[in-house]
Amino acid sequence: MMVEIQIHEYDEWLLSLKKRIRDTQTQAILSVNKELIKLYWSIGRDILERQAKFGWGAKVVDQMAADLKKEFPEMSGFSSRNVKYMRAFAEVWTDEQIVQQVVAQLPWGHNIELLSAKLKSIEERLWYARANIQNGWSRSVLAMQIDTLLDKRQGAVISNFSRTLPAPQSELVRQTFKDP
Repeated sequence: MMVEIQIHEYDEWLLSLKKRIRDTQTQAILSVNKELIKLYWSIGRDILERQAKFGWGAKVVDQMAADLKKEFPEMSGFSSRNVKYMRAFAEVWTDEQIVQQVVAQLPWGHNIELLSAKLKSIEERLWYARANIQNGWSRSVLAMQIDTLLDKRQGAVISNFSRTLPAPQSELVRQTFKDP
């Protein structure tokens, strides 16, 4: 009987240990992603500053990408195209706080999707970034939500809730219908 209790305790402890390891792995991946996004933003910001100061064109960006690929062959993020995305990323997201607090929580591919989409304003991009964080969309789902104008559709249902229900209930029902 004592051996069964010890085995049960061991099994529970092992499950707990596995969960802690997986949680730590997830946190490590998220931390690495956040730092990489911040690095890409700072590279893009540096490019913008130097282009403004020295009048550098796209050829310098292409040369820099080649030089970085040569120095860091094990890293795949320094193609000319990706470095140009870094520049565009910094051009769109000028506020470092937004980068650190919001968009750094998204994978780079999602950020490229937000850059490439035909969104008209920073507010729209920020809305989709926050919705993505909240809902955990894949890149293809993010693209579909943007293509189908989720930000415009959400909450667009016409209702008479505010006239027919007391204020707390009408707001609750209205918010429930807004939730995708």
